[in-house]
Amino acid sequence: MSLPRSRTPRASPAPSHKSFAVSGVGGRASASPGPGSEVRQDSFWDKMGTLGRKKKAAEVQQVEVEGKHAIDSPGMPKSAEVPPEEYLLEENEERSMIEPRSYDNPRLKDLIAILIEWVNDELHGERIIVQDVEEDLYDGQVLQKLLEKVTGESLPVPEVTQSEEGQRSKLKIVLGVANRVLGLQRHQARWSVESVHTKNIVSILHLLVALARHFRAPIRLPENVVVDVVIVTKREGVLTHRVIAEELTGNYDDVGMRCERDAFDTLFDHAPEKLMVVKKSLVTFVNKHLNKINLEVNDLDSQFADGVYLCLLSGLLEGYFVPLCDFHLTPQSFDEKVANVSLAFELMMDGGLPQPKARPEDIVNLDLKSTLRVLYNLFTKYKHLS
Repeated sequence: MSLPRSRTPRASPAPSHKSFAVSGVGGRASASPGPGSEVRQDSFWDKMGTLGRKKKAAEVQQVEVEGKHAIDSPGMPKSAEVPPEEYLLEENEERSMIEPRSYDNPRLKDLIAILIEWVNDELHGERIIVQDVEEDLYDGQVLQKLLEKVTGESLPVPEVTQSEEGQRSKLKIVLGVANRVLGLQRHQARWSVESVHTKNIVSILHLLVALARHFRAPIRLPENVVVDVVIVTKREGVLTHRVIAEELTGNYDDVGMRCERDAFDTLFDHAPEKLMVVKKSLVTFVNKHLNKINLEVNDLDSQFADGVYLCLLSGLLEGYFVPLCDFHLTPQSFDEKVANVSLAFELMMDGGLPQPKARPEDIVNLDLKSTLRVLYNLFTKYKHLS
């Protein structure tokens, strides 16, 4: 998705600011011409030319790196000591950017590379290749395709938008869907239309990390990735800045990311032939109770994903019928399915079961291990029921 940037040919050879300082000295020396002054001047520039040829490769590389950084990150200070007067902000406006030295953090580089690889794996069917998270995601096009892929929903946005206004409108819809899927209010999100569209890499990475964790991406995120962020604020006409440590990833010992391996992990990894036996036993257990209300399960992989059977089964096992008005009988959206599974989990805990290790989103996302874990907990407690 990254477009090649045109480079302005450099005029050859223009004296640098150091050259001007030296020529100024040379000018004062030549004010009183004397014999041999021309020889001294030629000798000096000959030496400078020789030195320049030796350093030419390094200087060209440095100029290209600095030029690319200036293009990619307009207005970004080279360090926190850069005077904030350079920023044009409205009253009470706040702007943040990653401190350039944080780009050298190997953990940050790993995080970016892993997230790019995940996005490209998800979108390989769309023939989309992301190379730069700042340049390729800011307009909402890739984010739209990514959300459509992981949620299975089609977003009501135009495919291509060229104008800045169109891009912002598209981003507003795309980020709205992301916040809804992630269960966040707008003020809770660590990204915004403005921050993403202005290529704020911290906001973009926060969004990608949240999506990867929510949808249980098959990747291992580096833990404890922290970067320095420069925040510039305008208060009463005065610009001030501060540097804070921004945590992009933490310790992922929570459910689903790095949870302790259990029997189902072993089953999937080392005894897949026994998986069918376990599934058959669980299907028999489930149908023994669902048949009481003329329902039947044939596919454990998908039939519990909307939460309807889980709600009804939880009530049946405890000897009561869950009113149909308490849950979405024919859920259509992701949120409605999550609400159903959440209710089923509450009913299980009301019946004395511990809180499930899986999240409602895991069940809705057709995570078979999570579904089997939940059903096996029910089987363990209620297998004696007739």
